[in-house]
Amino acid sequence: MMFNLDEWLAGIDREWIWVVKVFIVVLITAFASFFAKRLLARVHRKLHQTPTRWDDIIFGAMMRPVTWIVWLVGLDIAVDIIYAETQGTIFTYSDSIRDVGVLVCIAWFVLGIIRGAEQEFGRESDKIDKHTVVAISKLVRLAVIVTAALVILQTLGFSVSGVLAMGGIGGLAVGFAAKDLLANFFGGLVVYFDRPFVIGDWIRSPDRNIEGTVENIGWRVTMIRDFQSRPLYVPNSVFTTIIVENPSRMANRRIYETIGLRYSDLTSMDKVVAEVEAMLRSHDEIDPDKTLMVNFNEFADSSVDFFIYCFTRTTLWVKFHQVKQDVMLRIADIIEANDAEIAFPTSTIHIGEPIEIDKS
Repeated sequence: MMFNLDEWLAGIDREWIWVVKVFIVVLITAFASFFAKRLLARVHRKLHQTPTRWDDIIFGAMMRPVTWIVWLVGLDIAVDIIYAETQGTIFTYSDSIRDVGVLVCIAWFVLGIIRGAEQEFGRESDKIDKHTVVAISKLVRLAVIVTAALVILQTLGFSVSGVLAMGGIGGLAVGFAAKDLLANFFGGLVVYFDRPFVIGDWIRSPDRNIEGTVENIGWRVTMIRDFQSRPLYVPNSVFTTIIVENPSRMANRRIYETIGLRYSDLTSMDKVVAEVEAMLRSHDEIDPDKTLMVNFNEFADSSVDFFIYCFTRTTLWVKFHQVKQDVMLRIADIIEANDAEIAFPTSTIHIGEPIEIDKS
């Protein structure tokens, strides 16, 4: 004998039929949500086996919003049953709440895709700059949230054109009141897109007392750790008006030193200069493809000077000083091997012939 729902409901007290209907709708909604969740999870596990990750990102972003949409639709049907029985005014808003909830779930789904795309593009750090990806994802998220908010307002019966007009007037007032904040925001955009530096770079400015390692680039300020481990919080608008040096991106480091010999060693200058230049050209840590000069330069007060001008292969600060130390010690050895000495400030006093005094 086939079960007949209408006959079963006919045997229930008329006052409680709507309660049973609500219970059945909520029960069906719970089962539908459970099975939808299980189905999506199963499909998601299958998609993990495919070579592309975009299907994983889409289904991963879809799972929770779909579950909530099932509940929104089911509860809306249950509320309609309650309203038909009770005629309660509060239940007339169920359709609007359902529509707003669905719009929120759609925005939630899109934001999940954006988050997954950000992580996916972040993996390709050799092709795309990570900080640019973060900046673009933040802008897209903001656009999605603003669009969802406007659509929700339209759904609730508000005039979007009126809201935009008020927003324009309010935005003008806020713009004047928060011009520094906006300047920092757009300064952050400039830093993100022009990329004069990234996190981990050592930067400095000849215009301001700013030098250190970049630790964080925010929308309002950039945090720089100076060489005394003190944090510097620099407003992003500053970077649009100052010169920023980025030593982290240099291709080489320069050695430029002047060495003086005694005047008595002037005859050894040619040989010393030639041997120092040969040493630099054969040095493993000196780049011979860059400018390399060793020349007698000046008759100084207490010395005859020559200079060295060359570039190291390394850009690391610690290793650079190790290379420079090795170069300077080799130069000292060359000078000593040529029976010369490095000069230091001296003064020579010339005493004339004694003057005889006639005592007669």
